[in-house]
Amino acid sequence: MNDILLLAVPLAALIALACAYYFYRQMLSADEGTDSMRQIAQFVREGAMSYLKQQYKVVAGVFVLLALLFMVMAYFGVQNPWVPFAFLTGGFFSGLAGFFGMKTATYASARTAQAASESLNAGLQIAFRAGAVMGLVVVGLALADISIWYVVLDYFITEDQHGHKLIVVTTTMLTFGMGASTQALFARVGGGIYTKAADVGADLVGKVEAGIPEDDPRNPATIADNVGDNVGDVAGMGADLYESYCGSILATAALGAAAFVADPAMQLKAVVAPMLIASVGVLLSIFGIFLVRTRENADMKQLMHALNRGINTAAALTAAATFGILYLIDLHHWQGMASAVVCGLIAGIIIGQGAEYYTSHAYSPTRKIAESAATGPATVIISGLGVGMMSTALPVLTIAVAIIMAFLCATGFDVAGMLVADNLSLGLYGIGIAAVGMLSTLGITLATDAYGPIADNAGGNAEMSGLPPEVRLRTDALDALGNTTAATGKGFAIGSAALTALVLLASYIEEIRIGLLRIGQTTLTLGHGESIATQQASFVDFMDFYQVNLMNPKVLIGLFIGSMMAFVFCGLTMNAVGRAAQKMVEEVRRQFRDIAGLLEGTGRPDYARCVEISTKSAQQEMLLPSLLALLAPIATGLIFGVAGVMGLLVGGLSTGFVLAVFMANAGGAWDNAKKYVEEGHLGGKGSDVHKACVVGDTVGDPFKDTSGPSLNILIKLMSMVAIVMSGLTAAWSLF
Repeated sequence: MNDILLLAVPLAALIALACAYYFYRQMLSADEGTDSMRQIAQFVREGAMSYLKQQYKVVAGVFVLLALLFMVMAYFGVQNPWVPFAFLTGGFFSGLAGFFGMKTATYASARTAQAASESLNAGLQIAFRAGAVMGLVVVGLALADISIWYVVLDYFITEDQHGHKLIVVTTTMLTFGMGASTQALFARVGGGIYTKAADVGADLVGKVEAGIPEDDPRNPATIADNVGDNVGDVAGMGADLYESYCGSILATAALGAAAFVADPAMQLKAVVAPMLIASVGVLLSIFGIFLVRTRENADMKQLMHALNRGINTAAALTAAATFGILYLIDLHHWQGMASAVVCGLIAGIIIGQGAEYYTSHAYSPTRKIAESAATGPATVIISGLGVGMMSTALPVLTIAVAIIMAFLCATGFDVAGMLVADNLSLGLYGIGIAAVGMLSTLGITLATDAYGPIADNAGGNAEMSGLPPEVRLRTDALDALGNTTAATGKGFAIGSAALTALVLLASYIEEIRIGLLRIGQTTLTLGHGESIATQQASFVDFMDFYQVNLMNPKVLIGLFIGSMMAFVFCGLTMNAVGRAAQKMVEEVRRQFRDIAGLLEGTGRPDYARCVEISTKSAQQEMLLPSLLALLAPIATGLIFGVAGVMGLLVGGLSTGFVLAVFMANAGGAWDNAKKYVEEGHLGGKGSDVHKACVVGDTVGDPFKDTSGPSLNILIKLMSMVAIVMSGLTAAWSLF
């Protein structure tokens, strides 16, 4: 029965990819508009593809070096020999998902603008269905990758490898997440630097200094700005959530293999369950996509309701289907496990709604930021920082409740025995299932995120092509909604990263067990002198053996380093945006000064030069923060061992989660405060209030589109690197 049900995983992958292709062809069949609209879209498309080509060259070099390192480690027996290949495929599929999504987005923007000239609903349909291509490609490729690796490893790994075949299979599969995370980090950091350098340069010189509208064709940085939306917010987000999706499924499968190792029949069910839940979520996400539509002249709340109708319907149906799936396979304590999935789904919805409240100008927090602009940019920045800080409370408390409820649901609400070895394994598996639940409807939730930059580009195309004012009003409405959905998507991404990273902590211990067995350490001597077989040791035993407690200085040092990493990483990426933006500002000023008739509309700006500046800056600036994220877990493991790594991962997770929520929501609120003024409130475009809000938006740009969203990849990448390097950490450390 389970083997037959497992066929649902590749089948769901094929259906997702087929629907993505259908939406892609449907989008291509739409009218791309006037010759001017087509030409602008072509400029953006060429710039995006050129950037992505350069980025993939750099990333390919890093991947080759890391794969060679893993091969050397495998040769000396401290690494699984499958890891180099898993690492490469993870990076390849992650990059492929981003490529397909970005290609679709660059073809969709002009078509969205043209559709918006007909009606608001037509524009929404084109942009959202194009965003759905991104969502469905991510989940389709992820499930295809998981299916292929499961079949391959199940065939080649034999029963006699430590007697725990499914544990070895699932933990090996988990390592391709490092490849996906590495690719995602380069995509997020590089794309974020690219887009914000162009955006800040365009806003500061164009809007504030020259007093021309956003996306005005006279502004040389407009094409680079539109290119950046695609390489950062589409390709980067797709690569990021591809890894989260795979990581949650595979980490949960690995925990299930460990939790039920004494019962082979139940062990297989526990491994299969997260894959089946994800597969059903894919099918129901497709159903939800078809529900998204709105009426003409809809306001922000009505537009958001249209998107939420699709998301919430898919989530509710997935929750109901989960009970049926787990009943059908007769998973241990299936009611509790299904309830844990519901916990994850509800947590995702609450985090999304919280992000909507704090970032949409339909609500008071963002409007108050706009109102504070009456006294200048300083109060806009202070108010935005305050809103961002306050916005962290709801997602943190939501994740805390989701963790404890998922744990208790999985253990039958045995509060007294929470840390008993068997209950701990079941509870951690429940948290993993909750993470899978949160991401199970990724097909549609990612569509709402990828929709944002498409709508933004559509507005830019409408402005540069000189379309009638009512078209720009519609695209501005879609764009403002896109800012909110982007903030919602970022909150959703970091929330899922928090649950996934917590599950990866438990998976790290399983990898340490395998690493110890690989080097021949078959027994562990615990703190009270008792010895236990490494094969039989529980999570509690490993915590005892490595003295992972708050009184151990190695753990405390790791905690501080992990917390520091979140801030240093943000500092590096923020400064990178600042340096790149400075170059862009100087170039835009030079063109306004030196190109005759540019501001009068008779001269032609040098768009290519601005694209070149963003491309070079992003390629140069993305290396240091990305390499730092790769090296920190390795160095910590070699110096402070397993205890230090556990502290590092916990510190990075706790600090990074809160900081990422703060930055995403503060940036989104600043952006929509500007949009609120541009709609004609508080003085409208060109007023002093508007100029103050533009300054706030330029501060918020790297918050929400570079540093903030990169943090959730940092959290997961450090966990993945720790897992892949666990064999070396288990074999040797300085302390």
